[in-house]
Amino acid sequence: MLALILAGGEGSRLKLGEKGLVPVGGKPMISLVLDAFTDGDCSPVVVTSYKTPFTRNWCRANGVDFIDTAGAGYVEDLHEAVAMTEEDGALFTSAADIPCLSSKIIREVREKYTASGKPACSTWIPIKYCERFGVSPRYRQIINGVEAAPCAFNIFMGSLLDEVQDELSILLDEPGLAFNINTREELAVLEREWEKHRLLKK
Repeated sequence: MLALILAGGEGSRLKLGEKGLVPVGGKPMISLVLDAFTDGDCSPVVVTSYKTPFTRNWCRANGVDFIDTAGAGYVEDLHEAVAMTEEDGALFTSAADIPCLSSKIIREVREKYTASGKPACSTWIPIKYCERFGVSPRYRQIINGVEAAPCAFNIFMGSLLDEVQDELSILLDEPGLAFNINTREELAVLEREWEKHRLLKK
């Protein structure tokens, strides 16, 4: 399955340069996300823009497939990337700054999505994990009776990109997915927890 990894934003809140290249556990965050999708039997493609020239160069230097978009915004860049790939079937979309994503999680989500027969899938974690790490989610919703926050990766059908797609909502018991790194404070907490619990090694 194709996986589009969105890495075209400025990372203005983090203020450490291009977010995908910020290291966690000794590797750029985008590298960790790429490894998760590759090990999860997906075909990842990084979506860059004029705002992330170093990420584009990193992709070139490491033999990583990438698509350069206009950098108009997350949704706009995603639409442009899907059009450029001409992918009509199901595909993953993911942020480049969720370093605790793993191949195990990706396989679990894909299996549940395939079994559902629905065109789209969204992923969520219980709010309690965000509260545990002091992370403030931008959105909240009740999923399976639990207050939850969205994770930064989903599945949808490329052919239905401009339509509202019926989706499966999956609640994941994965504390590490609370980390969608946007601030230095969140990065500091992740670095502490990474060494303490090895969140990615579950």
